[in-house]
Amino acid sequence: MILIVDDDASVTASLALLFKRQGYATMTAVSPAAALDVLARESCRAVIQDMNFSRGAASGGTSGDEGLELLRQIKQRYPDLPVILITAWGSIELAVEGMQAGAADFITKPWSNPQLLQAVETVLEVAAVRADPRRGAPGREELDAHYDFAGIVGRDPKLLRILDLAGRISSTDASVLITGESGTGKELLAEAIHRNGKRRGGPFVKVNLGGVSSTLFESEMFGHVRGAFTDARQDRVGRFALADGGTIFLDEIGEVDPSAQVKLLRVLQDRTYEVLGSSTTRRVDVRVISATNRELPEMVARGSFREDLLYRLNLIAVELPPLRERPSDIPLLATHLVESCARLYGREGLQLAPQAVEWLGAQRWPGNVRQLKQVIERAVLLARNNAIAVEELLDLNELGQKERGAQALPAAGAMTLEEMERAMIVKSLEHYRGNITKVAKALGLSRAALYRRCEKFAIDHTGPGPGEDRDEAAGNASKR
Repeated sequence: MILIVDDDASVTASLALLFKRQGYATMTAVSPAAALDVLARESCRAVIQDMNFSRGAASGGTSGDEGLELLRQIKQRYPDLPVILITAWGSIELAVEGMQAGAADFITKPWSNPQLLQAVETVLEVAAVRADPRRGAPGREELDAHYDFAGIVGRDPKLLRILDLAGRISSTDASVLITGESGTGKELLAEAIHRNGKRRGGPFVKVNLGGVSSTLFESEMFGHVRGAFTDARQDRVGRFALADGGTIFLDEIGEVDPSAQVKLLRVLQDRTYEVLGSSTTRRVDVRVISATNRELPEMVARGSFREDLLYRLNLIAVELPPLRERPSDIPLLATHLVESCARLYGREGLQLAPQAVEWLGAQRWPGNVRQLKQVIERAVLLARNNAIAVEELLDLNELGQKERGAQALPAAGAMTLEEMERAMIVKSLEHYRGNITKVAKALGLSRAALYRRCEKFAIDHTGPGPGEDRDEAAGNASKR
């Protein structure tokens, strides 16, 4: 049963007919009070509600307050019941407020019937996944029996829980946001979600948004017609058109320029776009999976990432753990990488010595799986015997450190800018024995700016004053 709440009889009638044709039973309500009464009596699977009602309009405009209050009461009484809001495009801020209050999705007026039906189907499927009574993650064998996770190696419980969730949501059209540090395998997981979904027969189009400039964004994503700009000598098909009927993977979504975020939001919201140089509106049917190593909620707070775009992207959020948090998987990964690299370079039969496996498992791997793969690939190429010895890995590690020392930078992909900034602050605090004044001067920061960064990165900086180090601060504190 789907409950439709709107004070416009023509809207409720047309929506009820639309859902009836798709096999859904419906009930209607013309006011918040009537909606709550229906919910108290009937078992509903979803609610579709307008944000404005006649009483609100008569008392001074369509503020949406009644709709928000109804949403809050529904989520308070029935927290697992998905609610889809209907609002005008000009009221996106109101829709965002509704998402903050617990709405599952929002549809803008005028809506398209296929879009609305897809939204309802998606929230119902996601609700079913979230209501799954399973507590612990299944074993790797059980997962592999149901899903195709080829290329994703590991048995750590954290990884298995993520694979279980990925498998269960793959059959939906829900947008997925994959987060995690660089090198954790976000692209592999995105490919697996597509491969296990109902769109597996369609295209899987990858877009590295970090490499798309704001000036080329429209042409790259939506295409252009010949003559649209100076160098447009022929028509170009955009990435969204290429992904039609399949999945589009938006990697490094946190790097999108603010001006491009608006254009991206529109196609994610309405599933429509215009080719650059053309005024014809085109419709696209895609599933959206995005990924980032950035903290998008923090970017939203700073005003560098749109909150409404974030809600469009993360109907399902998946965070991949860094390799250091699943150390038991390192031997499995290392063995798998040696075998695959050995096949690639014609070194069949090559393997890791037991001491080498132990050494690899003891490392922190700030660059995660990507960094481990780089080390293994290098070891396979330079191995003198059929067993890669720990001494060879140590030599490679020393060589890598010398190269990094010469460049004064870590290996590409080994660390993000924020990780480098945190590491340098920690290193400086240790070097200057916690003397904040000296650390701030060495890093070219004010003391206040350094304190803010220490707070941001959760770095302990308590104790030392302007002219003392940690030991002096401790001694002075004991005297006081």
